[in-house]
Amino acid sequence: MPIYRFALIITLKLASLGLFAHSAAASDTITVYKTPTCGCCTDWVDHLKADGFDVKALDITHQALNQVKEEAGLRPELASCHTAFVGGYVIEGHVPAADIRRLLAESPDALGIAVPGMPMGSPGMEFGDRQDPYAVLLFNKEGQTRIFSQYP
Repeated sequence: MPIYRFALIITLKLASLGLFAHSAAASDTITVYKTPTCGCCTDWVDHLKADGFDVKALDITHQALNQVKEEAGLRPELASCHTAFVGGYVIEGHVPAADIRRLLAESPDALGIAVPGMPMGSPGMEFGDRQDPYAVLLFNKEGQTRIFSQYP
């Protein structure tokens, strides 16, 4: 299947799920796009489930995941290993569940939040007691960012 056709299908599926439009009553269902072999993505999904989110995890190829990121308007500098959607927002990377809850409660005018890269100690990236500092960034469609929260 040509990539443009695949991109169109993904876009139509995302649009039909209302993933690009904010809604007043944000759902607790998070749709996560990840590759099938990424263990830290699975650990992040488990983190969300433990916090009470209903998670729909979809395993796709790396190429398809990059297409999802591009179609969602995610800039490469914000990228991580998985991309999720909830309540009309993009959630990129190892974002703590508490920050997703805060995003949904505050409902800012933004495209989403991201934890770029894969910082040690973030949800899904736990390794002993190692805790690297990292920020959760709020971003808009123009690519502007601001710190939403910081750890530790």
